[in-house]
Amino acid sequence: MFDPFAKIVYDYMGGMEDIIKAKVRTMVPAATSFQEDCARILRAIRIAARLGFSISTETARSVKHLSYSILRLDKGRLLMEMNYMLAYGSGEASLRLLWKFGLLDILLPFQALYFVRHGFRRRDKRTNMLLSLFFNLDKLLAPNSPCHSSLWVGILALHKSLSDQPRNPLVIAAFSLAVHNGGNLLEAVDIARRINKPHDIRFPELSDPCDLNAKALENEILDLVESVKVSLLQMTSRHSVARAMVDYPQAPHSDMVFIPLGMYLKALSIFDCLKVSSCKKFLSKKSRKIDYESLARGDLPEIRHLFARVVFDTVYPLHLGQS
Repeated sequence: MFDPFAKIVYDYMGGMEDIIKAKVRTMVPAATSFQEDCARILRAIRIAARLGFSISTETARSVKHLSYSILRLDKGRLLMEMNYMLAYGSGEASLRLLWKFGLLDILLPFQALYFVRHGFRRRDKRTNMLLSLFFNLDKLLAPNSPCHSSLWVGILALHKSLSDQPRNPLVIAAFSLAVHNGGNLLEAVDIARRINKPHDIRFPELSDPCDLNAKALENEILDLVESVKVSLLQMTSRHSVARAMVDYPQAPHSDMVFIPLGMYLKALSIFDCLKVSSCKKFLSKKSRKIDYESLARGDLPEIRHLFARVVFDTVYPLHLGQS
């Protein structure tokens, strides 16, 4: 409690000590708190991720023990909490914590499957392509400058597609360029074929590069577009989500789909500009400066600009080009 006249903070719950120790802790016993409102489980993850805090031992134990209780939440509430985690500049840290405490298995089974397949441990400090995509997205966002939820949904769909079928890094680069320029495949192919910087070889989602002529590269872009759309559909299908971890019987079962139809269609529209030999007028963002009002509103040129920037910077990190 703050006394504005005396300018004194009265801390009856030890909050200042928790801040000094950079620790997230519930005011009452964690199990009691989470049973009263299971949304507090996701809130604890969000606060820890955004502030870079650790979670107290008692609170962490209750998060793991009561993780399944979040299935009682309304889908709209789940979406709101996930958006707070992934759209405000702390997506990578949020995914790491969701995975660490077993919540990713329930909320995003396809992404949990990716971690399992690649031997990513619960407390793993390494990175992977999914985390790198959100690391690069986080660099462009902040609590006061978030993105529209369709952007992170689109990134998840692209990554699932690449996890299912690795692609030539040149194809991914051309794809991102085509998204950015509103579907101008000829321009995207022309620019991509002039890339002479190394790609990030750490990621198995990137296959060995090979030289492709312009027509072959265009066909590969269009094939990737269809694959991303299939992944997006699978992420919003209860049947597909329920079967995501079927080969791992020890994993918790979840058929939770919190992405509504409207968001699915919005994310789909990011890629709808990519069509065969389109002769339409291409609408692309001209400035590299981010218009955060447009981004939060979901304006497609702004969404496509950030999507392309994040994907390109993940495949072709700037530091590799500099070295």
